[in-house]
Order: sequence, then C-alpha cells, then structure tokens
Amino acid sequence: MSKTVADVLVGALEQIGVKHIFGLIGDSLNPLADAVRRSKVEWIGVRHEEGAALAAAGQAKLTGQLAVCAGTTGPGSNHLVAGLYEACRDHAPVLALSGDMPRKFHGTDYIQTTEPDLLFRDVSLYTETIATPAQAGAVIHQAIAAAYAGPGVAHLTLPQDVLATTAEGGVASIATLQPRPEFAANEQDVAEMARRIDAVDRIVIMCGAGCRGATEELRKLSDRLKAPLVHSLRGKELMAYDDPRWMGGLGIIGTKPVYEAVQDCELLLMVGTDYPYSNFLPDKDKVIQVDVRPHVLGRRAPTTLGVTGSARPTLALLLGKVAPKIDGRFWDRVTRERRKWDEMLDKQADLRRSKDNLHPQVVARAVSDLAHPDAVFALDTGLNTLWSANWIRQTGSQRILGSFNNAAVGTALGHANGVQALERSRQVIALIGDGGFNMLMGEFLTAVQHKLAVKIVIYNNSSLGLIRLEAESVGLVPFRRAIEFPNPDFAALARACGGHGFLARTPAELMSALPEAFATEGPAIVDAVVLADEMPNVPHVDLEQVGHFALAKIKEAVLAVTGG
Repeated sequence: MSKTVADVLVGALEQIGVKHIFGLIGDSLNPLADAVRRSKVEWIGVRHEEGAALAAAGQAKLTGQLAVCAGTTGPGSNHLVAGLYEACRDHAPVLALSGDMPRKFHGTDYIQTTEPDLLFRDVSLYTETIATPAQAGAVIHQAIAAAYAGPGVAHLTLPQDVLATTAEGGVASIATLQPRPEFAANEQDVAEMARRIDAVDRIVIMCGAGCRGATEELRKLSDRLKAPLVHSLRGKELMAYDDPRWMGGLGIIGTKPVYEAVQDCELLLMVGTDYPYSNFLPDKDKVIQVDVRPHVLGRRAPTTLGVTGSARPTLALLLGKVAPKIDGRFWDRVTRERRKWDEMLDKQADLRRSKDNLHPQVVARAVSDLAHPDAVFALDTGLNTLWSANWIRQTGSQRILGSFNNAAVGTALGHANGVQALERSRQVIALIGDGGFNMLMGEFLTAVQHKLAVKIVIYNNSSLGLIRLEAESVGLVPFRRAIEFPNPDFAALARACGGHGFLARTPAELMSALPEAFATEGPAIVDAVVLADEMPNVPHVDLEQVGHFALAKIKEAVLAVTGG
C-alpha cells in the first residue's frame, strides 16, 4: 500500500518515540489527522493552539525528547507561536507543524493566507515548507535533527495537497535522530580549572539545569572542596532541599545567605547555568564557567576561565585533579546562615500563623508537604513563582517546570497537561496565579476531555501581584484599574467543566481541600483565596529600593484617604 507524505511524517515520529501530537484540527490538517488515526501516536485536541505548544514544551522540558504540536492554516498556526517561545528560550526540542492551503492558492491573497516560514523564523532553529513529495523525507529528517541539535524549535509548513500526495520514499537515517550526547571538556581546560581551584580557599559552586545527571559528581566535589552548592531556579530540582550541601537559590527567588556567599567567595564555579541576573553575580574576575554552549561563556559576569563541556564528564575529570580543602570555616558560616533563613521561611509557612487568613507561603508549603515524592510541579510566572519556588521543599526525585527564560504568564496549565499525558499515573501539580489561570483556563477542558488528572492550585488574590510589586519597587502607585480584577468561582468552574473543585479561604479549609483534591480521580482545582498584600522576602534590596517602596506606600495611603 502506498504511503502519503502525512503517513511518512507520522511514521517517522512514531519510530523516534513521539507519543502525542497536541493541536486543533482543521481542513488543511485532515491528511495528517488521518495518518495519526491509523498510527500509535495519540492526537490530543486542545482548546487553544497556544495550549498545544505549551503542552509540547512541557513534555520536551521534562524528558529532553522531541515533542510535537500542530495548528491549521493561518490563525491556527499563528496561535502556536507564543507557546513555542517556551521551548525556544528553555532549549527544549519541539517540532511545530503548520497546516497550509493547497499550493495552487499561494500568491492569490487567499483566505487565511500567511507566510508561516517568515512568522516562525524568530522562534525556530529551522523552518521550511514541504513543497513536493520528493523533498519530504529529507526535510522531515532535517527538521527533527535541528530540534535535537539546538535543542529548540523546528517548524514545518505542510500544504494540504502535498500532505495527501503519495510520498516518494521515506525518512532515512532514523537512528541519527536523537538528543545530542554528553562530552567532556578538554584536559588542558580541566587542568587549568584545578590549578585555579587549588589556589583559593572560599569556593561556591553554582548549579543550573545543565547539571542534570551530575548530582553525584557535584556532591563529591562539594565535599572535597568544602564548597557550598547553590542553584538557579531551573537547578532547584536537582537535589533535595535538606541536603546539607544544597544551600538554596540565588536572586529574588533565592536566599540572603547564598547572595552573601557568592559575593564573599574567592571563586565562583558556574556549572550548566547561563544565569541572567548579573546584579546578583560577582562584579570582579573570580568566575569559572562550564557549559556545553561556548557562546554563553562569560556573558553574565567577569569570567577568568570559560570551559566548554557537559557537566557530568567534566566534573568527573575535575574530581581526579583537585586537592581536598581543609579549612571549613566558610562552609560552616554559610551553613549557619542557611539554617537561620530556613527557620524564617518555616515560620512564615506555619499553619498556625493565622486561623482566619490564608497566607500564600502556607499554600506553597502545604502543597509541597502533601505532594508525592516523585511529583512534577509546573510553576506559572508572577508573584506566585516566588511563593512556590521559595517554599516548595523538593525531594530530589520531584521535577519543577516553569517559564524560566521566557518568563511568560499563563504557561503552567499547558505544561502540566503535556507532562500528565506522558505519565498518566504520575502526580502533576500546577501552581498558578489567578491572572495566569484566567489567560488559558480553557485548557482545563482539555484536561477533562483527555482524562489528564492534573491538580491545579490557584493563588487567588484578584490582582496581578508581581505588577503591583514592580511598580512599588520604583516608587510608583500601582494602577489598580489595570491590575485588579474580579474572579469567577474557580471551584464551581471546575465542576461545571466536569472536573473537581475545592475552595479554601483559611488554613483549615486548605488542609481539608488539598488532600481531597490530590486523592480524587481526574483533574481538580483548589481555589486558594490568599492575602493580596503579602510581601515576599527579598534577599538583596538596596537603600534606593527601600525608599521607593516607602514612597509608594505613602502615596497609596494618601490616595486612599483622598479618594484619588
């Protein structure tokens, strides 16, 4: 039986292990849908194409394996773009498919006309139209290879008539389509690292997402050098929060002891991280950076040595060359300060802090304490990120996903749906602000339809909390009409959609709602109505920012009295 171009595409995806295609069907994708129907690949129909791209990005971020999303002609494909920036900015391999009108209509200003290859150029490492059956196999191979090589987004435009045409051959060299392998740094660079490390006493090792798979080497290196391990937000999941080496995060989503340790150390070894917030990094030449991407070396902080290599094999080589440290005073001081900081966080998350009001820290810690040891947390962007990231006590076996480099609001539910589709029995918890949930709440219907048992916890403060904080940090009065809004009853909404809904306004109600929501079959929403004016802990605030906050609060008080 002859195969169409659509059959060849779907067959190649099936061969490399793709389990799902997320998308909204349309006439230009009908040949693709017919090929999927006859394959082992599952089509998961979403409510909005951005949700499809986010679901694919969530899968790819979790696994490092190719994930796929699709949109139909014109607006359908256009909607993919915003979600694809998640995979683009967090370097996750995703293949995006755009249905297109038959070729005979090209150039005639036909309905829903777009130029997808132009539109997707910024978000994609590779974008191409399959214009003839003869080129299909080669172009499909090239797109998947590009997504893995980045890793990042590859995009194909699929004219309907070409998809339905008999293919001229298949996709060759399928075995080459896989994630790029690890590689060690060269011996000269490793020897130079060791020389510089041996020359100093106070060392901090900063760990990013690129350290996945290297936790044992990091522990050994930390012990040998008496060097605290600190992390970026993407690196938080790598080790259990109570590992004595794992001191906490750097930056706004981090701790004061870590900031002070990074500033006070004689050498900061950055491994697998392109941490973007330079104001938290040293401003002196005391950084060594190790990364698989040579173009990121030295661009965030003054760097004395840049080393190209994967974390695990490079650190394994380094362990054989560095001498053990004897002086543990720096380690002991950071450890003491870390314990004090943790005690403060514990007090702020204590259920007894208030019996009538629900503090957001209490919500995050309760979710963390009740989550399964291997749960996946999908964090949204906003003030809710600070609550979740600072108060979740990860086990080291849990995963934490988020919009780490794109920093987009409204991403968590899409990520959660993608992950839950991949691992139906694994607990997946999305922690979302009400502003983010309002953006793509329709994707809860996707979860209901496809029996994706995601658990959604909404920090409901009826405002865009981070926007308020950002305005106050520069001395401005928040524009209330722009950032405050009424919300529906999210618990009732969940039930109306066919899921489960729970409302919590107090700690007692929260501790009743969360266990029931987590135990129930199918998707569920916990609407946690939290205090709107809660201030986060900021590890490093200069005097100018303190003055700005004070000025903004005075202005707000005056306007409240005058009715301005």
